Amino acid sequence: MKLWQKNYNVDKEIEKFTVGNDYLLDKNLVKYDVYGSIAHATMLNKINMINSNELKKLKNAFLEILKLSEAGKFEIKQEDEDCHTAIENYLTKKLGDLGKKIHTARSRNDQVLVATRIYSKEKIMEASKALVSLVSTLVDFAEKNKNMPMPGYTHTRKAMPSSAGLLFGAYAESLIDDFELIETAYKLNNQNPLGSVTGYGVNLEINRELTTKLLGFEKVQNNALYAQNSRGKIESAIVFALSKIMDDLAKISNDLIMFSMEEFGYFSLPDNFTTGSSIMPNKKNPDVLELIRAKSTVVQSNLYQLNNMASKLISGYNRDGQLTKEPLMESFEITLSSINVMNLVLKGLKVNKEDCIKAFDNEIFATDEALNLVKKGVPFREAYKKVAGNLNKVQKADPVKNIQPKKHIGATGNLGLGKAKVQLSKIKLEISKQESEFSSKLKNLLG
Repeated sequence: MKLWQKNYNVDKEIEKFTVGNDYLLDKNLVKYDVYGSIAHATMLNKINMINSNELKKLKNAFLEILKLSEAGKFEIKQEDEDCHTAIENYLTKKLGDLGKKIHTARSRNDQVLVATRIYSKEKIMEASKALVSLVSTLVDFAEKNKNMPMPGYTHTRKAMPSSAGLLFGAYAESLIDDFELIETAYKLNNQNPLGSVTGYGVNLEINRELTTKLLGFEKVQNNALYAQNSRGKIESAIVFALSKIMDDLAKISNDLIMFSMEEFGYFSLPDNFTTGSSIMPNKKNPDVLELIRAKSTVVQSNLYQLNNMASKLISGYNRDGQLTKEPLMESFEITLSSINVMNLVLKGLKVNKEDCIKAFDNEIFATDEALNLVKKGVPFREAYKKVAGNLNKVQKADPVKNIQPKKHIGATGNLGLGKAKVQLSKIKLEISKQESEFSSKLKNLLG
């Protein structure tokens, strides 16, 4: 039975359209709705809306649902519309009138909000852990190849001597910056909307601070109306952070696709990470990298959806919010799988030293030669013109010897990878702290 059931039945086509695939997506939210529901029931007990025996019965039933869900046996039917209805129907069938009490001072509006927030907390931590592993791989690769010369490019043309260490160190630092975005999204998400109900409060003395503490949120999301208005906004912040990660992975993918081409040959992908052609026996295709590159666009389009869904609504709950679930969930799934796959690729990536060095021609050392004249007192602009007018006379240097003496901060001879390692250590500690607090709160809640 629907939670809003009245003395009429909705047209079947209308029902199918309004439910959409929510009942399928909500399989991801069952356990999080259970967490929120146990906290809510505990709060109802504290304000004497249910007694301790009723709380015990409700909690036992919620734990049954949790076990069924973990075993893939908790069914959410299309006619249920969502996990919230399916859970309440289970309680009512099992506990009778007691099951009908759980919705006191609660709406599906704040139910879905709190379930999505808890889901997002866990997924952000999961993505962050995977990203730490990937960045560690990048730093290790950069360290190992810090003296491996390769051409640097601007405008897709050879520019100046560079190194594999500089390239992969750049990837690592960019992804480290993404942690700042992730942390901001985590903080915005870490507010408890439970108790905002429909957005206008209730005439019961509910204790929102208690449910906040029980669920391990940092704070209550104060304004009941803003809690409802923030649906879509918080999801957008999360997906924005995920989209920046995917942008970085797309750049890495694009570089590796190009630099592993036969015409470059700087890197080689493991054969077992490539796919073949149905007609060309010689092909070893970098499909995995091409798909990561394409999936970054999917996450970008999800961000576009969320931004536009949330920004064009009047204040208060609107059914449009239902459609914010799928782009959020899909973005988490894509980003996490892409991080893990990229990590596998990088651990198997090989650098071809001979091809890297062979790619150096004399002109790539032109800037170095101009600066060598500057060291002798020649004004830079004159040095520039002199070298530009005699490019054929630029001396070809030893690429390895060329990159090592460049010692200023961030140059090829001073990558500063130690700084990245320190930052990673701090990030690991923060994630570990978040995980510990999260698991401790939920363990106490279920215990």
